[in-house]
Amino acid sequence: MVATELELHVTDRIADLKKKFLDTKPTVCVERAEIYTEVYRDQEAEPVVVKRAIALSETLKRMTIRIDDGELIVGNQSSRLRAAPIFPEYAVDWILGELDEFEKRPGDAFFPSEETKSELRRILPYWKGKTLIEKGNALMSDLMRQIHDSGIIRAEGNLTSGDGHIAVSFEMALSQGIGGILAGVRRLQGRIDETGQTGLRQAQFYRSVVITLEAVSQFIRRFEKLAGELADATSDDTRRRELLQIAANCGRIAEETPETFYQALQLTYFIQLILQIESNGHSVSLGRMDQYLAGFYSRDLDRGLSTPEAAYELLQNTWIKLLGITKIRSWTHTRFSAGSPLYQNVTIGGQTRDGKDAVNPLSYLILDSVGSLKLTQPNLSVRYHRGISDDFMARCIDVIARGFGMPAFNNDEIVIPSLLKLGVEREDAYDYSAIGCIEIAIPGKWGYRCTGMSFLNFMRVLNCALRDGHDRESGRTYCAGNGTLEEMSTFDDLMTAWDRQVRFYTRATVAIDTAVDTALEENVPDILCSTLVDNCLERGKTLKEGGAKYDFISGLQVGIANLGNALAAIRQLVYEEKRISAHELLEALENDFEGAEGERMRHLLINHAPKFGNDDDSVDLLLRDAYMSFIDELSHYTNTRYGRGPIGGRYYAGTSSISANVPSGAAVSATADGRKAFRPVAE
Repeated sequence: MVATELELHVTDRIADLKKKFLDTKPTVCVERAEIYTEVYRDQEAEPVVVKRAIALSETLKRMTIRIDDGELIVGNQSSRLRAAPIFPEYAVDWILGELDEFEKRPGDAFFPSEETKSELRRILPYWKGKTLIEKGNALMSDLMRQIHDSGIIRAEGNLTSGDGHIAVSFEMALSQGIGGILAGVRRLQGRIDETGQTGLRQAQFYRSVVITLEAVSQFIRRFEKLAGELADATSDDTRRRELLQIAANCGRIAEETPETFYQALQLTYFIQLILQIESNGHSVSLGRMDQYLAGFYSRDLDRGLSTPEAAYELLQNTWIKLLGITKIRSWTHTRFSAGSPLYQNVTIGGQTRDGKDAVNPLSYLILDSVGSLKLTQPNLSVRYHRGISDDFMARCIDVIARGFGMPAFNNDEIVIPSLLKLGVEREDAYDYSAIGCIEIAIPGKWGYRCTGMSFLNFMRVLNCALRDGHDRESGRTYCAGNGTLEEMSTFDDLMTAWDRQVRFYTRATVAIDTAVDTALEENVPDILCSTLVDNCLERGKTLKEGGAKYDFISGLQVGIANLGNALAAIRQLVYEEKRISAHELLEALENDFEGAEGERMRHLLINHAPKFGNDDDSVDLLLRDAYMSFIDELSHYTNTRYGRGPIGGRYYAGTSSISANVPSGAAVSATADGRKAFRPVAE
């Protein structure tokens, strides 16, 4: 059976593993929190990079490991299935405050035992005054902290959960092996000049990398040993052979390069897993899996070592394992990213680095295996280009028709030229992958946070522009305005007022991001992730210090469609047709369109004004002009890595609000598009 003829089938083994996961209630695991607390307490004098390497090493050495019945791909994030580990170094106040509320959540609920709650109440007080969120808040000025706390700008996810939004170089791990990378780091250690501060910092970074890579190898060896023990204990001959193969795979990839597709896939999963144990960030993605694993797959078929059916089942098992990686967020942050997603994106298709069609038999196998399970992980993205085959596009459409929203598409014809304009080298631009939900970056060469640094609530900003800069929700005027709407004689006056406000809040966004990024750099460097991104090893720098080849980031702007609709309604109904006076509109916004007169006005705003996204240039271009005030202001700023090594170091805009339209809407009163107070804004 060739890959293109595989049906979207599920074996009994995979069905059982899927059912077991879905039938298991999410809970919480304290092991990581216990070990990290112990290491941080005992190793306080160590540099933070070394301390974090030791903490990860001890966790991988001591955490409970297991191999569940029937699984072929092994490795676990926590002591029990669907048990979210705790990352106390980021934040603890929300954990202690919400412990008894986890199971009462209307969504994304967790069900920790009373024993687990008791252990967390014992462990977490150590971290008071030491957490990332406390240090990040302390770096903000009083004004920036007030703006952040008001909800106009929110960066809580970065402060409680770290970065993520990255794909590392799985190719490096597969081509060099853990032992090969380690040998290279030891060579770099021998070249350091420790007479200067740069050399001293490099020495500590390389020391942390050695500790981390040795721990990765030891962790994999633990599964080799466990698989062997389980093989000896089982009376099932078939399962014994499977366990012995798992042991052999782990024995090989603990230090050496993989020889088979099975081994390469297992090492890929181990790397992904440990990245998720190291850091609390989400959107840690797997890059172009059909490219870096294709050679292993084709060689296995050529040598008769595997079949499409066997590889298909291994991929299905891997997707279930990805779904098993679980994290818990604060309820306020959860509302910005609802559904417990970790956005572990797998990208297939597209073009090779020299511009040829990259679709191969493994592309089909990945597509079909994801489609067969209809799970929320991994996120699956297909890179479209003009030369893609009709057959592959038809197969993609067949999977979409299964009704679970995948695959998503990224358009090479748009993305690649845009990357080239940013200064990305041609071969790298052709090698981009999807990150998280819809972002893009160059796997293994791009720094953290290609998007998602913070959320800016555009409708709060517009309401400030209408009210002389006054923010009704906080009762504060953070930026003095140009008068109220009643004082603006022309629509251009309103656009000038918007321009003033949005430029102020754009600057505030960058200021808040700078505090957050500085806190992340100084307190929670991620060693394994930095090891597997060029050019961190060459420079002797972590990602946050400027180790990546490229480093462009963005925040997310929420309420964009509402902004276009509100501006269009004001222009037409207040200034052009004069069907609503400025005073009447402000009064209606103040009282949330109460009464018959309020409803009449809502009817006009909603039904008698043009709308964004309906092929009406008057609205679309109006929104473009309003958005350009933000984009133009943003172009004046750089991130904290600018000038420290990476190409770029700049910002761009980001329109992916995820589920932030709901909590952002809950933080803004009535708006001039006819939306009532505290209702969701548009996605």
